[in-house]
Amino acid sequence: MANKRIFRSQSAPQAKGPYSQAVTHRGLLYVSGQIPVNPATGIPVRASIEEETDITLNNLKLIVEDAGSTMDDVLKITCYLADIEDFQRFNEAYEKHFTQFPPARTTIQAAKLPLDVQIEIDAIVALPYKKPGRTRHPRKNIEENSE
Repeated sequence: MANKRIFRSQSAPQAKGPYSQAVTHRGLLYVSGQIPVNPATGIPVRASIEEETDITLNNLKLIVEDAGSTMDDVLKITCYLADIEDFQRFNEAYEKHFTQFPPARTTIQAAKLPLDVQIEIDAIVALPYKKPGRTRHPRKNIEENSE
């Protein structure tokens, strides 16, 4: 995949395993699952489903904005809830982040989420159009794949 590039935001919590925080390919940003982690400390935040949803979406927003896009550019989101009974409360917090152009979304219950949090969210985001010939993103967070 010659056009695959790794994206790293220094603003959001860093990946803690053998995966990329995000990957770009053909004008899209694929963001790995985000959980409610304090980006300054790297410590998971365990709170109400509303608070965990806000923190998780704010972490997603940090990555999206560092890539040069906005939350209006989010095309698809997958939400994993530890308890589907929290769906209504989750949805009330979620909708505050997507008031104008809500993305397509799938929400499912997961048996167990990392670090015992209540929510994980991944996303696919449209990147701003780049002029042909440019090899690096202006914020220099994107690296070309060496494979």
